[in-house]
Amino acid sequence: MAAGRRAPRTGLLELRGPGGQWLRVLLSLAEDVLAVSPADGPAAGEAPAPVSAAAQLNGGEPGSAVPEALANIRRTVRVVKQDVGGLGISIKGGRENKMPILISKIFKGLAADQTEALYVGDAILSVNGTDLSEATHDEAVQALKKTGKEVVLEVKYMKEISPYFKNSSAGATVSWDPSPTALQKRSSPLLPPRELREGRTVPLKMCYVSRKCLPTDPEHRYLEVCSADGRVALFLRAKDEATAQSWLGAIQTNAGMLLPRVKEELRAQLAGAGAAAGRDIKHVGWLTEQLPSAGTRNLLAILTEKELLLYGSLPQSRDALGKPAHSYPLIATRLVHSGPAKGSALYESELSFALRTGTRLGVQTHLFSLESPRDLALWTRLLVDGTHGAAELVQEVSTACTWRGQDCTLSIHIDKGFTISTTEPGLSKTILLQQPFEKLQMSSDDGTKMLYLDFGGPEGEIQLDLHSCPKTIVFIIHSFLSAKVTRLGLLA
Repeated sequence: MAAGRRAPRTGLLELRGPGGQWLRVLLSLAEDVLAVSPADGPAAGEAPAPVSAAAQLNGGEPGSAVPEALANIRRTVRVVKQDVGGLGISIKGGRENKMPILISKIFKGLAADQTEALYVGDAILSVNGTDLSEATHDEAVQALKKTGKEVVLEVKYMKEISPYFKNSSAGATVSWDPSPTALQKRSSPLLPPRELREGRTVPLKMCYVSRKCLPTDPEHRYLEVCSADGRVALFLRAKDEATAQSWLGAIQTNAGMLLPRVKEELRAQLAGAGAAAGRDIKHVGWLTEQLPSAGTRNLLAILTEKELLLYGSLPQSRDALGKPAHSYPLIATRLVHSGPAKGSALYESELSFALRTGTRLGVQTHLFSLESPRDLALWTRLLVDGTHGAAELVQEVSTACTWRGQDCTLSIHIDKGFTISTTEPGLSKTILLQQPFEKLQMSSDDGTKMLYLDFGGPEGEIQLDLHSCPKTIVFIIHSFLSAKVTRLGLLA
């Protein structure tokens, strides 16, 4: 063993396989990889491996070779397109047919077929983080066409879809969760039987590890580990809660040791892409977002000097890094909750934080939960400091507006305050009004297009028509004020 390298940690746990059976496995935790291998062969009563899906994917009976345990379970599948043939799938359904977007054919030998993880009858829930749950057929086609070489699909096999392919009853209504008690949170994907027998490894670099698993376990013995690209997932059961927590801590520690390397790789991708200043990587980590539908999804968050970027998986290329599923400018984002909320059914006892972002379409609210109080404290501090840092870095923002029937420009500077000016063709800029932040007595908006500012001057309340939702400017004003107060040492 090389000097300085720690001996791998090993232990016996159980791994859930297709059909819900548990297989006794040996876990070996090294510095950069978690390996799992059968400890004493398949558990008693294990069903034989199903027929290879390849035969039924191309014209066979839909669902005839799909493991029963995959029915109605959300899975994440990474597909790397070929130079010829694209994804290699056909789709049916869409909102206009009261149907999900469904995989109706997988072409043998092409990209989707080579994953061995997609099935005819899979509903495509999202593509590269773009939600398709309410998409029309044409919208889904366009979303799939616009993807790059690497495509991350969130899918769910719907057993009750088979009649749709048999008789093309396109008008039939098929819900996303056929059972009223169906679990909304993404359940853990399962390793195929072949890989259960041969063993598998999960790279620890930015792997997702959690004990907040579904189905829930009253004995708190479950542990989920998923690779950064979503291709390998392990659903484990320890002998007791203490053992599960011990493995969670050990895996998190080893994964954390690799975080500096991840940041350097991402910085190199940004530099190679000629990224502008303000895109330095401050932090990278997994967040679980609470969706409006009461479901959840795991997102990889990258915090830069100016933005919070969210991805479905760890971006492996400059192109993927430049195409986040969501991007929120820190200067227009506000932390409005951190920690378990008191008396709130929404937050329950989760370790969570909530963000609100002002956009031209209104205010977007997002609720994220984390695994530990330490993670929550870290993200809370980084987001608050990040908003202040972005304000100091940006310094000034400007937007077109109308004041007293005249087309103007509103400029807000963190030090110089508010300036309303106009520029006539061929003439220099004319300043119509200039006021420092210290004179601002009141600000409000109508949520549609009007911004109201009162500096206590003879001009009275200033009414500015911003021509779009004013929430972005409102949030930026708040960020500038908060950063200025922090400068004075009035906030911890």
